[in-house]
Amino acid sequence: MKKQAVALVGVPTDIGAGHRGASMGPEALRVAQLAEKLRRRGVDVIDRGNLHGPMNPWQPPEQGYRHLPEVVAWNLAVHVAIHQELQAGRLPIMLGGDHSLAIGSISAVARHCHEQGRQLRVLWLDAHADFNTSQVTPSGNIHGMPVACLCGNGPRELVEIGDRVPAVTPDVFRQIGIRSVDEGEKRLVRQAKMDIYDMRHIDEVGMKRTMEEALDGVDENTHLHVSFDVDFLDPSIAPGVGTTVRGGPTYREAQLCMEMIADTGRLASLDIVELNPAYDKRNRTARLAVELVESLFGKSTLMREPD
Repeated sequence: MKKQAVALVGVPTDIGAGHRGASMGPEALRVAQLAEKLRRRGVDVIDRGNLHGPMNPWQPPEQGYRHLPEVVAWNLAVHVAIHQELQAGRLPIMLGGDHSLAIGSISAVARHCHEQGRQLRVLWLDAHADFNTSQVTPSGNIHGMPVACLCGNGPRELVEIGDRVPAVTPDVFRQIGIRSVDEGEKRLVRQAKMDIYDMRHIDEVGMKRTMEEALDGVDENTHLHVSFDVDFLDPSIAPGVGTTVRGGPTYREAQLCMEMIADTGRLASLDIVELNPAYDKRNRTARLAVELVESLFGKSTLMREPD
């Protein structure tokens, strides 16, 4: 059987974030031995190193957007790199970096799906809906806007990254673990009819039922993209993020989420974002993120035989 081929693409920038430090995320994941642990699972891993882009100027917002030209430059680089890996038949893992970079990665995945005639499903694992716009954002930080931009609601320079505008429609997203949404953002999310499985939903029906709903309709023609913001996890187990929000999934809930994604056999691209070693304790959060990615690639805690 042919080995699964994976490419790691580091994107060391916190250009879209409100805190410094996510730029160190790619190296923290490497220190936590992401490549080595995937290789032990029989995965063919190539580490492409890091992309390059403008430094973070750390300036206030202009017309509702902070660092817009720099965010555009980084996302254009991400788009090209991720699309190249997909064209080469590799599963790209973007090592972020902040979540604004998902504009580049998901627009590349959507372009690839269009070229291949495949349907796209995005699992957005996050504490935040990231559907802000310049009109409703309280901060101007673009890491709170990537889903809106991908759906066509944002500055032209970001909305037009990729081969189509909008890059995707809201129906491709399943947002899981949401528990922090700004007031104006709530109205936009409802208008877009975004599929959101917030923590109340997970509390009420459990992670198993939540994931069954989020994965419903995924078939052999589906490209499954996981955009994993590390603040999806409860900060008691994952302190190394810039925007902690209490009440996230537990270790077991997160493991079950990843194992059920792996069970589909459809994972085709991955973002790991918002890991901030400056807030971490002895690289604990990076090690946990790597453990969860191992589960995405088939490492199971089950004692029973797989189906």
